[in-house]
Amino acid sequence: MGHEDQQQPPLVDDSVLGERRHLVWLAFRILGTVAEAEDAVQETYTRWYRMSQAEQDAIASPRAWLTRVAGRVCLDMATSARARRERYVGPWLPEPVPTAALGVVGGGAGDAGGAGDPADRLTLDESVSTALLVVLEAMTPAERVAFVLHDVFAVPYAEIAETVGRTPGACRQLASSARARVRSSPGRQVTRADHDKVVRAFAAACREGDLAALTAALDPEAVLRSDGGGKVTAARNPVRGADRVARFVLGAAQTRPHVEITEQQTADGLGFVLWEQGRITGVVTLEVAGGRVTGVLMMLNPDKLTLWNP
Repeated sequence: MGHEDQQQPPLVDDSVLGERRHLVWLAFRILGTVAEAEDAVQETYTRWYRMSQAEQDAIASPRAWLTRVAGRVCLDMATSARARRERYVGPWLPEPVPTAALGVVGGGAGDAGGAGDPADRLTLDESVSTALLVVLEAMTPAERVAFVLHDVFAVPYAEIAETVGRTPGACRQLASSARARVRSSPGRQVTRADHDKVVRAFAAACREGDLAALTAALDPEAVLRSDGGGKVTAARNPVRGADRVARFVLGAAQTRPHVEITEQQTADGLGFVLWEQGRITGVVTLEVAGGRVTGVLMMLNPDKLTLWNP
């Protein structure tokens, strides 16, 4: 058989590879970690390059095809991740995103845009905030995929239906249910300025070691979750109640005096980073409602701090 009879591998299309950033951030919003998002995008490209050149050429919009396939891959991964996270050591939290990364979030004009009421849509930083990703994690995988594809990436329901294997009407209901959960989350009712004011009061009480002031800055039902993933020391169970959370925070600061704590703007508003030997070893974001801190989210798992220590 001559060389002219051999099937040539599909050509690498730079325009298709140029969609990678868009796909990574789409997958991140659904899966909650950069590593899982990268895996989902790798599988998406594998499926693209598994097709013949003729099959690729027959696709009118490679971006739309890649988005649909990435959504399907993420749906499958999110479903299997539920079982894995039941075996996770301690509380599982999504990976926090530094504000320096927000300028490249999405990668397309359709992100966080499109038809519909603008009030229903999220700004780019909101859509990758730890608080929102925690809300998304509590949804079913299908709800999460429908919400992210429609409300963040403006994918039509007809295309979402192909991704999740349901009717467009069912996908509309999934996104609507997810949207209602997002709207009802207390943090969405707080302005960034009010959020940061409460956080600064929290920080001042921590610096002064003032247990009474710190307790007063916390909601009586405040919850602290710390994600060490079994890699570093962290609370294995959520800490509940203002007094217990305050004592835990002050105790952690006293037992690690070599750690430098600095204020840091995050996708959730003002938060904190923990510096140790020139590296960021922790990111702390706070949820605020009613003028008090309702939640403290501490990311200590080094595997989920990759964006902070490039």
